[in-house]
Amino acid sequence: MASLQIIIFDVCGTTCALHRSAVREFLPLPRLWRPPVLPRPVAGFFNLGGDAVPVLRLDVLFGLQKGEDDPEADLYRHLILIGAGSSAGPTALLVDRVLDVATVNATQVSDVRQAETLNGCVEAEVTWGDRLAHLLSAERILLAEEQQALAELGRQAQSRLDEWAVPA
Repeated sequence: MASLQIIIFDVCGTTCALHRSAVREFLPLPRLWRPPVLPRPVAGFFNLGGDAVPVLRLDVLFGLQKGEDDPEADLYRHLILIGAGSSAGPTALLVDRVLDVATVNATQVSDVRQAETLNGCVEAEVTWGDRLAHLLSAERILLAEEQQALAELGRQAQSRLDEWAVPA
């Protein structure tokens, strides 16, 4: 591996990264709708061009604790849209802030054994400046059962969105 392009972001003070190829785009935090039956890791859904996109809370999924609640902090939160090519459609990850798009070389990447992380979701550790970032696998953030449950919730949200669609 000569070099690797990554997206670096912050979740509750923990520096994480994704492969640039796994990311479709970054979005500001829109208003989300949250049906009452959603599990805690799902922040809600938003309408992206007629598609109901689920938003996952990485802080809840990873068991990270937020500091003091700052109402203005939500103004700077980002969504990272992933999974554009998957059959289930895109999913957005709610993060505190996207920090950088960086190119790192092989000397900055240290392998992590999959058995040491839940579902092998951390592929490697990346040195970025004076920080260590956890390089996540977008495909392994959720367990297979969680992916199935999220797909079903997405179908229900899409159905609800379609019911309210006004023909042009």
